[in-house]
Amino acid sequence: MIANDLISEIIPSLKTSDTGQTALNWMEIFRISHLPIVNNQDFLGLISDTDIYDMNQPEEPIGNHELTLLKPYVTDNQHLFEVIGLAARLKLSVVPVLDNDNRYKGVITSSDLIRHIAGISSMDQPGGIIVLELIERDYSLSQIAQIVESNSTKVLSMYITSPAESTRLEVTLKVNTTDLLALIKTFERYNYDVKTWVTTNDSIDRFYSERFDLLMKYLNI
Repeated sequence: MIANDLISEIIPSLKTSDTGQTALNWMEIFRISHLPIVNNQDFLGLISDTDIYDMNQPEEPIGNHELTLLKPYVTDNQHLFEVIGLAARLKLSVVPVLDNDNRYKGVITSSDLIRHIAGISSMDQPGGIIVLELIERDYSLSQIAQIVESNSTKVLSMYITSPAESTRLEVTLKVNTTDLLALIKTFERYNYDVKTWVTTNDSIDRFYSERFDLLMKYLNI
């Protein structure tokens, strides 16, 4: 998915003749904190609500003020992940999109980015989540996939995180079932550390509760 497919059809752009108050009104309506300033398809930069408050004269045209504006943008053929990276790095509520001739095409909102992330990661699909913790040298995508598929289950999405200067990984799996008990037991049989899981199915909680009760009975003997 590329930036051109994500452009909002409702977010307006500002002109230098628009007032700061107009910008604040639009920001409130669309629940964003940035708006692009565009004159004749020429992207001049992003103005934030903080920039407008700093002007102290919101009734005056934006062009009457000397502003140091951020000028971040993506081109219309850049991938969704690059758009997300820019928005996260600069904490933007909108990301401007330009074509290859540097003409303004529109903006992508952070709320739309979240919606598309949920879609491509299958987070909006029914299923369960398992988080594995393992040493980096033990990571094998093929083995993890084989374990999941051996339980007649499919991996819908997966991502890996690792703390800085650490040799351990967290592998988060979204699978297409909420019944995770058999899958968790298989991972444990292969000596994987199942750090946590998320499911609407309570069979796992019952299973580990029963094991805990048995352990307590044993310790009381």
